[in-house]
Amino acid sequence: MSNTATNSTVHQVITPAELLEHWQGHRSLTRRVIEAFPEKEFFNHSIGGMRTFAELTMELLAIAGPGIKEIATGETSPLQEHIEHGNKKTFLLELWDKATEEINTHYKQIPVERFHETIKTFGQYEGTVISSIFYFIDNEIHHRGQGYVYLRDLGIEPPYFWER
Repeated sequence: MSNTATNSTVHQVITPAELLEHWQGHRSLTRRVIEAFPEKEFFNHSIGGMRTFAELTMELLAIAGPGIKEIATGETSPLQEHIEHGNKKTFLLELWDKATEEINTHYKQIPVERFHETIKTFGQYEGTVISSIFYFIDNEIHHRGQGYVYLRDLGIEPPYFWER
C-alpha cells in the first residue's frame, strides 16, 4: 500500500471552516487572558524587559485582522503595531472584538485553492496563505503564554488553556 495520494484522491485533515473555528477558539481564550489583567498591570507589568501585555495585544491586533484582510483582498498595508488606547483596556477589548468579526468576514472570502499560494503579508513576510495563517495563530499562542507568566507573577490564576 502506498502512502502517496494519487491525483484522483484527495485527503483532507481539516477543513477551512474547522481551521477558522480553531483559530477563533484561541482568540476567545486570549480575550479572557486580557480580561484577567487588572487595568494598571495590563499596561505596566513586565518581567525581564519583555513588553507589557498591552503592547503584545497591540501586536496581535496589528497582525490578525489586517493580515487576513490583506490575504482576502490583496490590499497591502504596512504593519502598524501602535494603537492610541488611552490606557483603557476596554478600548483594546472592543478592537479585539472588531478584529474577530473582521477575521470571520475576510477569512471566508479566501478560496481553498489559494491556501498554498505564495504571498507576502504586510508587503514583506513571504510564505503561503496557510503558513501565514498558522503564523498568526502561533504568534498569538506565544504571546498568550507570556500573558500567563505575567498573570501568575501577579498572583492571578489564568484561564485554563484547554478551554477554547
